[in-house]
Amino acid sequence: MVPNHSFYSATPMVYVEAQNLPSHIGIIMDGNGRWAQLRGRDRVEGHREGSKAVRRIVRAARRLGIRALTLYAFSEQNWARPDLEVDALMQLLREFLLSERDEILDNGIRLNAIGNLGRLPAVVRTVLDPLRKESAGREEMTLTLALSYGGREEIANAARELAREVAAGNMSPEDLTEDALRARMPSLSVGDPDLVIRTGGERRISNFLLYGLAYAELHFADVLWPDFGASDLYEAIASFQRRERRFGLVGKGVEPILADDPAAPSVDEPTPRSEAIATVLRLVG
Repeated sequence: MVPNHSFYSATPMVYVEAQNLPSHIGIIMDGNGRWAQLRGRDRVEGHREGSKAVRRIVRAARRLGIRALTLYAFSEQNWARPDLEVDALMQLLREFLLSERDEILDNGIRLNAIGNLGRLPAVVRTVLDPLRKESAGREEMTLTLALSYGGREEIANAARELAREVAAGNMSPEDLTEDALRARMPSLSVGDPDLVIRTGGERRISNFLLYGLAYAELHFADVLWPDFGASDLYEAIASFQRRERRFGLVGKGVEPILADDPAAPSVDEPTPRSEAIATVLRLVG
């Protein structure tokens, strides 16, 4: 069990079960711009603070033993943002890769990247590509950066690859199976995401890991990404561990209340237990 606060913290501790960890966590890192605007600062400053949160969460995930962490760093749609902001984001990405290089290599982390990487500027690729090659043999954790990434685009690319194989006579239409499609999706090389977290208070997926999250557990945090810390990650994982993952099968079920039991409460009448369950459901989301 790993507590999320020190012994003397006044904040209630959240415990994470070491034996029931999600293998692959995806995070939609939302709220950098709003964090800066709330403080009367430039949006770029919010992104700079967000890079510090990335460092915290990567370290916390590695300490827990998470096998794969995928971070939604820049979407295909983000290219439509103002040029100054896009340029600043690319420069921050370069700075992050340079500053974290030694920590990535020294801690057995394999750096991966998914998305339309050809759109990334040379200032990013000249740092990203060598680090991916250097870290390829690391096995402690895989850190994947989704860059110029879109879930729909990934599915379309995989479908095009299969169509070319069929057109070339290397496959028949009957070979176009779920496994064949999955094998051509880089985001799933580390397996389906077990848990997808979104910060910033929004309740949407925003084109992230669309195919893989078919049975992922979702956790929405109101905290803005620059303020997201290890304790928030532990809370999300603890929420994941309280859930029953059924994958379309029948669950364990609940104890029925007998209608003819005179001691049974009215169906329309809330009970302490039902109120408690409702509270838990609200907290879990």
